[in-house]
Amino acid sequence: MCKVIAVANSKGGVGKTTSAANLGFGLAKKGKKVLMIDLDPQGNLSQSLGIKEPDELEYSLVSVLEKVINNKVINDKEALFHHEEGLDLIPGNIELSGLENMLERVIAREKILGAYLEQVKQNYDYVIIDCMPSLSKLTFNALCCADTILIPVQAAYLPMRGLQQLIQTIANAKRWINPKLEIEGVLITMVDTRCNNTKEIIEKVRQAYGNYVCIFDTFIPKSVRLEEVAATGMSIYTYAPKSKPALAYEALTEEVLSHEKI
Repeated sequence: MCKVIAVANSKGGVGKTTSAANLGFGLAKKGKKVLMIDLDPQGNLSQSLGIKEPDELEYSLVSVLEKVINNKVINDKEALFHHEEGLDLIPGNIELSGLENMLERVIAREKILGAYLEQVKQNYDYVIIDCMPSLSKLTFNALCCADTILIPVQAAYLPMRGLQQLIQTIANAKRWINPKLEIEGVLITMVDTRCNNTKEIIEKVRQAYGNYVCIFDTFIPKSVRLEEVAATGMSIYTYAPKSKPALAYEALTEEVLSHEKI
């Protein structure tokens, strides 16, 4: 059984793409077959996985989804890139912005990504979708086909305030378009242990949401290593294997794997 996890937050700058990438790498290290989907027009996940100019690609997620829309045959290997650390990627780029507009005229527009995944996910244990930082039609495509949502949230007051709205949006998606949808967990990121109010913010999140949403025990520390690794095309495990972020993402991977047993 393949598990589809969408990594989503309507706010950018919360470590969303970094978390998606290193969770994927972590699962691959554990022997899982992993497919990464870059659903963000900025193409940051694609760049993090070593594609330097995603906007110049001939084949990408857009070319695949256009074939779904036009009911054309799709080769399972089309637009598929294999990373040397053991996972696959369907890259995204700026053309996804144009696809957003095209979806206005498409019947069952929120099910296009799911239709593609139904063709390929039998080859994988996990599909990780890096969503764009907005509640767009593409993001709703992810909500429609995902089994769970992982929500990265920065350990700061203002980003935390938007968490309630996002959780409500996920609840509405579960009610109206995807009854199987659950929240994988809230991942607290960019934690600066030098700030006096960090522990207070984390504790408030646990008190406010911990009774009905999983709050991961693992938190991701703020680190220059995570800023550096994004430009290398490597995982944090390869770039800085003994660093605090590497240990944190390894612990996150273990928590996600533990959910298989629930």
